[in-house]
Amino acid sequence: MATGTVKWFNDAKGFGFIEPEGGGVDVFAHFSAIQMDGFKTLKQGGKVSYELIQGPKGQLAHNIVPVDVAVVVVASLEEHL
Repeated sequence: MATGTVKWFNDAKGFGFIEPEGGGVDVFAHFSAIQMDGFKTLKQGGKVSYELIQGPKGQLAHNIVPVDVAVVVVASLEEHL
């Protein structure tokens, strides 16, 4: 899994870009690739993990998980063990 920072995300249009950790070309992020319940959005400056896939116009982020959400899920699971 790759990690990065949300450069910007437009809720009305349903897409934005992620700046990869360590540099490189920004990665396209579509709301349908965000793994969360409810309204799928990303906060500018937020940390995310994602898988890179090749799309017709370049690299796309797939299975995007906001890092804050991942931490909450793991902490919640640990409480029940």
